[in-house]
Amino acid sequence: MRVFLAGATGAIGRPLAERLLAEGHEVVGTTRDEARAAVLARRGVEPVVLDAFDAPAVHAAVATARPEVVIHQLTTLPQDPTPKSMAAAVSLNARLRRETVPTYVDAARAAGARRVIAQSISFVTKPDGRPVHDEEAPLWADEPSQAENVEGVIALEAAVREGTTDPTHPIEGVVMRYGFFYGPGTWYAPDGALATMIRKRRYPIVGSGEGRSSFIHIDDAVDATVRALDPALPSGTYNITDDEPVRAADWIPEAARVMGAKPPRHVPAWLARRVAGDVVVHYGTTLPGNANGRARAAIPGWAPRPWRQGFAEVLG
Repeated sequence: MRVFLAGATGAIGRPLAERLLAEGHEVVGTTRDEARAAVLARRGVEPVVLDAFDAPAVHAAVATARPEVVIHQLTTLPQDPTPKSMAAAVSLNARLRRETVPTYVDAARAAGARRVIAQSISFVTKPDGRPVHDEEAPLWADEPSQAENVEGVIALEAAVREGTTDPTHPIEGVVMRYGFFYGPGTWYAPDGALATMIRKRRYPIVGSGEGRSSFIHIDDAVDATVRALDPALPSGTYNITDDEPVRAADWIPEAARVMGAKPPRHVPAWLARRVAGDVVVHYGTTLPGNANGRARAAIPGWAPRPWRQGFAEVLG
C-alpha cells in the first residue's frame, strides 16, 4: 500500500514509518528540514520537504505521491515543558489542527486516496464526575484554560468527519484519539522531560491526585495506526489508550519507584495553580480517564500493554 505520512520525523512518525516499511508499504514522508529528509531517505522513506501551512504545496505533494492512505501526525511539543513553552506549543498545535488537517483531507480526496487517518488526543473531555469517558463525552471547550487546545481538536475532528459525508468525493476518515504517549522519544522516556522531573521530585501529586491519565506506549499507538489502514475498520473516532485509566496518586509514585527515585511530594491545588496554572491542576485532580472499548472491539488483534508493565519496560 502507498501511504503519505505527514510528520514522519516526530515521536510517533519515526516508529510509524519504520513499521510501515517493515510491513512492505511504500511510504512518502514529510519533514520541514533537509537534513531530516536525508535521514528519511536512508531509512527507505521517500522524503518531501514541506511547509504544512503551504496549502498549494501540500496539494501538489499529495497529488504527486498518489497515496491510498494519508496519515496526519503533525504536532509539536517542547523539550522542556515550562508554562511559557507549553503555551506556545498549545497555540501552534491548535493552528496545525485547525489549518492543516482540512488541507490534507482535501488533498487526499483530490488525489484519489480512500482513507485519511488523523492524530487527535483523548484527554480533552469535560469533567462531569465520571472517572472514565468514552468517545461520546463532550469536549471541554467552555473552559478558558482549555479552549484553544480543544477548539483545535474540534476543528481537526470535524474536518475528518466531514470528509466521510461529502457525497461527491467521499473518503474514509479515522480519528485516533491517542492518550498520553510514553516510550522512546516521548516525555516519559528515561531522558524525557517528565521522567526527569519525577526523578528530581519536581513532579508532585497535586491536591487529591484523583485526575486520571490514560497512557499508551508509543509502539502500541503505532500498532493501532498501522492496523487502521485496514478498510474493514469503520470510519469514526477511537480512543487509543490502554485498558486502565490511572489516578495521578498512583502512577506518579509508581514511575518514581521503577526509576529508583524518591517518592513524589504532595502540594495543595492552590499552590500548584499559582505556580503551574489551571491545566496542571486539572490533570492532577479532575481529569477523566478514557475508555478504549470501541477501539478494542473494532481493531482485531490490537492489545495495548498495561501501563504498569510499560512503565517497567521503559523507565525501569
